[in-house]
Amino acid sequence: MPDAARLVAAICLAIVAFIVSGQIVPLMPESTDFGYFLYVNIILGAVVGWTVMGPRAGRGVVSAINNGLTGMLVFVLWGLFIQGANEMVRLAMRNRYDGPFEAIVAIFEIGAEYGLIMLVPVVIGTLIAGGVLAGLATEVAWRKWR
Repeated sequence: MPDAARLVAAICLAIVAFIVSGQIVPLMPESTDFGYFLYVNIILGAVVGWTVMGPRAGRGVVSAINNGLTGMLVFVLWGLFIQGANEMVRLAMRNRYDGPFEAIVAIFEIGAEYGLIMLVPVVIGTLIAGGVLAGLATEVAWRKWR
C-alpha cells in the first residue's frame, strides 16, 4: 500500500545512492566503463527504500535510525551483487569462465573486490549519515502523513 513513508524512503535512498555513486566513480580505475552504473544504483536505492524502509516506519526514533542503517546495508549488498553480476556477464561474454558454477562464484568475488574499493572513510561516512537521515526522514513522514 503506497504511503508517504515509502515515498520519502525511496526518494531519500535514491539521493544517497546518487551521492555515493558519484563518490565511487573516482575510486575505480580510469579505464572502467560505468555504463548504467548511476541509473541502476538510483533505481535500486528507490526500490530498497520503498520495500525495506517504508513498511518499517512508525516504530520510534531509535527504530528509525536502525531502519535507515538496515536499508542502507541492504542497498549496498544488493548493489554489490548486481554490479558484480553485471561484470560477470561482461566477462562471460569473453569466454573467461569454464563453467556456470565458476561464473556464479565470480559474482561474489567481483562483489567483494568492489566492496573493498568502497572501504574509504568518505564513502562509509556518507552511507552511515545518509542511512540515518533517510531513516529519520521516513519516520517524520510516517508521523506527519499517516
